Amino acid sequence: MAQPRPWLNVPILQDAGPLEDRVAAGDWDALTGELDLYGSALTWPLLTPAECAEIAGLYDEDDRFRTTVDMARHRFGSGQYRYFTHDLPDTVRELREAFYPRLLPVARDWAGRLGRPAPWPDTLREWLTMCHDAGQDRSAQILLRYGPGDWNALHRDVFGDMVFPLQVVIGLDAPGTDFTGGEFLMTEQRPRAQTRGSSTTLPQGHGLVFTTRDRPVPSKRGWSNGPMRHGVSTVRSGHRRTLGLVFHDAA
Repeated sequence: MAQPRPWLNVPILQDAGPLEDRVAAGDWDALTGELDLYGSALTWPLLTPAECAEIAGLYDEDDRFRTTVDMARHRFGSGQYRYFTHDLPDTVRELREAFYPRLLPVARDWAGRLGRPAPWPDTLREWLTMCHDAGQDRSAQILLRYGPGDWNALHRDVFGDMVFPLQVVIGLDAPGTDFTGGEFLMTEQRPRAQTRGSSTTLPQGHGLVFTTRDRPVPSKRGWSNGPMRHGVSTVRSGHRRTLGLVFHDAA
C-alpha cells in the first residue's frame, strides 16, 4: 500500500534553495511506490507562490512561445495552452533537468517489467539529441490557462515514436482560493473490466508526476500494460494555470 505523504501537510513554500535540491529533497521511495500503484503521485512543495506567479505571468509574453492551442477549436476541451520555444525560462529548464535523473530509474524499471526497450540515456541532453535526430525537434513544454467552464479532454502527450513514459504538471494557482473545480483526472483501462478513474487536487507549487501513456500492472503472466489517459475536470470558478514538463520533444 502507498505510504503516508507528510509533505502534503507542509505549509506553502516561502523560502527555498536551488531547484535541483528541492526536487531531490522529498521521499522518492514513497513517490515511486505511488506511481507503481496508481500511475500518478503528488510531490512535495517545489515552487514558492512568487515563483508560481512569475511563471504564470509569462503567458502573455508572445515571444516565449512557439504556438498557442485553442482547445475548443480542436475539440480538445475548452481553454488555452501555449508551447514554449526551446529558449526556456531558467526555472522551467532547471526543473526539467532536475526531474529527469530522478524519473529515469522508474522509466527503466517499467520498461523492464513490460519487456520493452529502454532507450533513455543518463542525461536529458543526450535523450533530446536522440529525439531531434528522429525528427522530434519542437519544444513540448506547456503553459496551460483555464477559466470558468474550461476543461481538458482525456488524452496522452506522446508526440511521436520517441517517448519518455513519465511527465510532471505543477500547479501555479491555489485551489479553493484562486479557482474551484479543475481537478486533475486520470483513467485506467483495465483488462476485461470497466475503466477506472481518479482525480487529484493539485496544490499550488506542488507537482504531480504521472504516466504519459501506461503503467505496468500485475497479471497472471507477470506484467501487462495498463493504458492510462489524463485530463482536467471543468473549472467552476476563477483561474487555474499549470506548467507541464514533458521529457521528449514533439514531431
